[in-house]
Amino acid sequence: MKSSVIKVALIGNPNTGKTSVFNRLTGLNQQVGNYPGITVEKKQGICDLPNGTTAKLLDLPGTYSLNASSLDENVVIELLLNKNHEDYPDVAIVVADVENLKRNLLLFTQIKDLEIPTLLVINMADRMGLKGISLDIPLLEKLLKTKIVLVSSRKNTGIDKIKESIVNYQELSDTPCVNASVIDPEYFNNLRKAFPNQSLYKLWLVITQDVNFANLDRKTLNVPSFVKPKSELKRLQQKETIKRYQFINEVLKQGLKIDAAQARDLRSRLDKILTHRVFGYLIFLFILFSIFQSIFEWSSLPMDYIDGFFADMSQFFRSQLPSGIFTDLIAEGLIPGIGGVVIFIPQIAFLFLFIAVLEESGYMSRVVFLMDKIMKRFGLSGKSIVPLISGTACAIPAIMATRNIENWKERLITILVTPFITCSARLPVYSIIIALVIPDVRYLGLINLQGLMLMLLYFIGFIVAIVSAYILNKTMKYTGKSFFVVEMPNYKLPLFKNVLYTVIEKTKSFVFGAGKIILSLSIVLWFLASYGVGENFDNSEEIVKRKYQGVSISDEKLNHEIESYRLENSLIGVMGKAIEPAIEPLGYDWKIGVALVSSFAAREVFVSTLATIYSVGGGNDTTIKQRMQSEINPNTGGSRYTFATGMSLLLFYAFAMQCMSTLAVTKKETNSWQWPLVQLVSMTALAYISALLAYQIFS
Repeated sequence: MKSSVIKVALIGNPNTGKTSVFNRLTGLNQQVGNYPGITVEKKQGICDLPNGTTAKLLDLPGTYSLNASSLDENVVIELLLNKNHEDYPDVAIVVADVENLKRNLLLFTQIKDLEIPTLLVINMADRMGLKGISLDIPLLEKLLKTKIVLVSSRKNTGIDKIKESIVNYQELSDTPCVNASVIDPEYFNNLRKAFPNQSLYKLWLVITQDVNFANLDRKTLNVPSFVKPKSELKRLQQKETIKRYQFINEVLKQGLKIDAAQARDLRSRLDKILTHRVFGYLIFLFILFSIFQSIFEWSSLPMDYIDGFFADMSQFFRSQLPSGIFTDLIAEGLIPGIGGVVIFIPQIAFLFLFIAVLEESGYMSRVVFLMDKIMKRFGLSGKSIVPLISGTACAIPAIMATRNIENWKERLITILVTPFITCSARLPVYSIIIALVIPDVRYLGLINLQGLMLMLLYFIGFIVAIVSAYILNKTMKYTGKSFFVVEMPNYKLPLFKNVLYTVIEKTKSFVFGAGKIILSLSIVLWFLASYGVGENFDNSEEIVKRKYQGVSISDEKLNHEIESYRLENSLIGVMGKAIEPAIEPLGYDWKIGVALVSSFAAREVFVSTLATIYSVGGGNDTTIKQRMQSEINPNTGGSRYTFATGMSLLLFYAFAMQCMSTLAVTKKETNSWQWPLVQLVSMTALAYISALLAYQIFS
């Protein structure tokens, strides 16, 4: 063996179950990061093999062929062409779907031409009987010149055979099954003469595509006698694809049999209902309605428990530790700040759970197909709905997902409007404000008013996104035509293991990603709220006592007034007071203003900021919700969080950018500061005007 660790590349078309096979092989031994210098996700895992060695698995982005049309697909090609790459595989595993072998085998034949030991894994074997499919595996292995393993990632069958094949990867054939040079023998013969030490098919890919190939300097390609123009290269690429499909058709004619009479297929009947031009939308709306109702209904109990737990923990540390700065930092800074985000883990987890189930079941592709008809009217393509739906989790990977949109205008518009989609970071803000200003009442025994409000906020974000797309489409001058192709996978019961991995990974990413920011900001905010300069801060106790001299007031009330006065004259209070005139027309005070500014680091910081401020102001033995409910508006004597203020805040966060990470990724994807600034200015202006109108109308 080349090394004690066998490097394996997992390759395949989208929706072939490649990630499910990866999960089966690696279990929880996975790491997710980014490729150096780019934001494409890099998923690696470790697999223990039968002979005691280990394999390092790399789950490459899904690609239909080695003729790249997106940045994700370029990642696959650049790795497979560069032997000096740290992840260059010892063996390639191509995962195919038993129901789409013809399409999947195009990529397989190209991988074989790269002369890498290749294993063909045919997934979803448990559906062969259902579809009336039978395969002659020995014949297919002979014709395709490779070893084939039938697996079912759902039933966990065939996984051990994959591991055995990895152990014996040196026995796998690296002989091409299609000779690409037949498309133009003279041209390829000249290539071979010019570069005798290079792989012929790798040379062909380097010439026809913009990829990095460390061992080849393109400038040395000084052979004008056979250099072809770009249009001619495209024609040869098409000819190559035709030749490959001719070979695949001949192979499958001999090795694949489909008996339609034995098929027991519900897919067509379900598609007629779920993609119906009327019922399809109604069913989708009903599913969304059920999701948002469940998010509030199912998460209320664990959220109340977590909220109470952090309140008790804060009080416990205050009672057990000696008085001093360190105790104040823990009880008033760290615990309330962290609790302000941890409380929303149940809602975040349920949201990711529902999204994972919809994706695993195959229904999400039907939604993409449905929404294409709407998207076209607003200057977008059906491919735009994928980033928009992904935006419900986080705008950052959603914006990166626009790389699959070939038309630059459509891609740019999608990037600019995606932040309007309600992401998981907005959910904590929505949840706490809705819980404060929307009654927890139920109509007809099913419709929860708070859940309905949450659904409306998601719809508002989507509507504003497509209206903005329409305006941008009419104002941006760019010509180009795009075509919409969507993968329609089979319906299947979601694998519990895959759904669980998704929920754990995404929730963990949310908590730890936000947690770093929140932990840092909680310490800074506590310091700013606990210290100040000037007589008003230093002599706050004397000033308040003088103010209430001769007035009958309880000690508890007096202490609260002293703490509030100190907070108002602290460093954070002075900063908040400076911006208060600009936000007062929206119904906000200086405390909310500080939370707005700090939440630009991450939207979810809004709640933890208020939790920290209110803790320093007193009442650290109460929950976050109770502190916000008890906050008084000194101008009215009533609650600070009225219906008008709540609606103003909800609309502000529905439209405001409030996320510097999203601005950074927009800059990276557009390679310009122009578009992030357009996003920031336009979204902030829309948020401010909407919040202003909401407060003035409802107050």
